[in-house]
Amino acid sequence: MHSVALAIGVQLSLIVGIAGLLWPEKLKPVYEVLMFPWYPTCRTVRLHSVGAIGVSLMIFLLWYVRAHWNL
Repeated sequence: MHSVALAIGVQLSLIVGIAGLLWPEKLKPVYEVLMFPWYPTCRTVRLHSVGAIGVSLMIFLLWYVRAHWNL
């Protein structure tokens, strides 16, 4: 069950990251709520999207290592 949670985390991070890179203007309202004191610009949305893709890669590597080395 733990590996399913990691797989879902990878997919959600990847979805948010790709959506932010392709449609930053559509994700601005979401980031207005998440980054309340600061107003999100296209640049900050894209930077957060790249960060979400990086988190997705890190979670995937964690999932891969745990699956193949039985940790």
